Amino acid sequence: MPSKKTARNERNGRLEEALATLITNQAHFIGGLDRAEERFNEIKAILLDQQRILKDHQRLLLDHQSKLDGLSEAVRQKIGFKTR
Repeated sequence: MPSKKTARNERNGRLEEALATLITNQAHFIGGLDRAEERFNEIKAILLDQQRILKDHQRLLLDHQSKLDGLSEAVRQKIGFKTR
């Protein structure tokens, strides 16, 4: 039968192993969070760029639409068509 001192040393050894495992797992977890944050920032930058591009396209489309809206009247004036 193991003595009380031996049993205590075994428990302390298991506790130290568990703490070492916990610290290692926490370090891996934090490392994973850092990588996830980096990826999130990359995706955020991509989305901001896409948003900028879409706003620019919207501006161009509105500009083209206003030109198209005035085109029929400009053609009428050019060919001398008169409305009553």
